[in-house]
Amino acid sequence: MTAVSGASRPERVTAENDWYSPAGIALGVRVGDLVFTSGQAPVDEHGVTVGRGDFEAQARRALTNLATVLDNAGSGLGHVVKATVFVTDIARHQDAFAALRAQYFTAHAFAESFVEVSSLADPDWLIEIEAVGVVA
Repeated sequence: MTAVSGASRPERVTAENDWYSPAGIALGVRVGDLVFTSGQAPVDEHGVTVGRGDFEAQARRALTNLATVLDNAGSGLGHVVKATVFVTDIARHQDAFAALRAQYFTAHAFAESFVEVSSLADPDWLIEIEAVGVVA
């Protein structure tokens, strides 16, 4: 690959307690004015799953984690341009997530994919969210 003069180097996005560091992955990566997050799961700052069996509690935690990563990179939920939401049961959780989306995201347009998967990295997870944000 040819290096581009003046290109921004990727910078790892972290948090005070980086819940993904033990797995060897970044919470997110900032490249110039763009932030790419890893899939944010329903885990606390120590990587422990929260809200087992409770979709709303898990979705709130994943959204809170997403906001933290974006904020730490100089972006935020209000600057998301693309989100991908992975759930284990669309029919059961689509309406609940739509209500939460309205609470967590400001009234701006962004692209979103809402995808059902057979499982996530932890069998107790019901949701995982990744996003691309613009630095504010």
